[in-house]
Amino acid sequence: MKMFFSEAQLAHQPKQYMVHGRIVDPLEKLDRATTLVDALETQGLVKTGPGDFGRDAILAVHAEHYVDFLEDAYDRFLKLPNHGPEVLPNVHPYRGAGIDLEERGRPRTTGILGQAGWYIGDMSCAVMAGTFQAAYASAQTAIAGAEAVLAGERASFALCRPPGHHAYADRASGFCFFNNAAIAAAVLRSHFPKVAIVDFDTHHGDGTQAIFYTRQDVFYGSVHTDPSSYYPHYAGYADETGAGPGEGANQNLPLAPGADDEAFIDANQRLALAVQAHGAEALVLSAGWDAHRNDPLSKLNVTSEAFARIGEIWGKIDLPTLIVQEGGYSLAAVAEAAPAFIAAFRANAAE
Repeated sequence: MKMFFSEAQLAHQPKQYMVHGRIVDPLEKLDRATTLVDALETQGLVKTGPGDFGRDAILAVHAEHYVDFLEDAYDRFLKLPNHGPEVLPNVHPYRGAGIDLEERGRPRTTGILGQAGWYIGDMSCAVMAGTFQAAYASAQTAIAGAEAVLAGERASFALCRPPGHHAYADRASGFCFFNNAAIAAAVLRSHFPKVAIVDFDTHHGDGTQAIFYTRQDVFYGSVHTDPSSYYPHYAGYADETGAGPGEGANQNLPLAPGADDEAFIDANQRLALAVQAHGAEALVLSAGWDAHRNDPLSKLNVTSEAFARIGEIWGKIDLPTLIVQEGGYSLAAVAEAAPAFIAAFRANAAE
């Protein structure tokens, strides 16, 4: 199995992150990626540079004006008097009153502060000098993984960093700038009539859900911590099943805090059945390791053994599969969970 990874993804090195009202050191650090590379090479994965596929696949998912904002936001921010070290929002628009998150278009404000509040959803997405370079490389990594599947690889691993599943079509959120899984799914749709995205990160992939919520050709399923008192708070509930043509193509399985291995495994099994029922011909796995009980953001009681067991489930489903890296913030847990998953996946998949 090829493991696509670009060193350019390490250029994003933010210094600020707000949690519980405090500015602290970010959890989404570059050593998450290097730890994963080392851990997965022990499983025989071959590190491969992704190349540059251009912007077309990114623009198939993201608004061009949003991409333009990310590219020049830092340089524009530096022109402010008394600017801080990174772009962070301090004002946000009201997103109600019938304004569709995916259809509202370019903001009328032209200033960097107003645009930062429009395009950056929270205080976890600081933009610095290397952010666009890293996010672009992360998207290219996902595209390369999808192209490998289209070329005949039964499975590949896109080691994307920054992660992607909280990114909306025109908004960064939750450490995420470009929605790598959504971009990859769009690439796979060029060949496969139906594609499924399954997300087992401990956080619901609200950006991915929003991008495909009205579509029948891309199924989105997620197992995650109950968002009623957990990030992303506003999406990820069981009654969100899709809208219009997409009705029935969205399935959320929120888990109560403290849920254990069996609950996590059972939810993955239910999603595997849903993928088969949908008739998907290719699969994207948004793979987060932060459900692990040792992760600093986890409220679940999931062990490394559970990741091995869900690796078996997703290997046996026997679809062309791209695994896209999402969360996971304990280096020790990541170094256990990811190899356990990959070993079980490969043992049960027809590579």
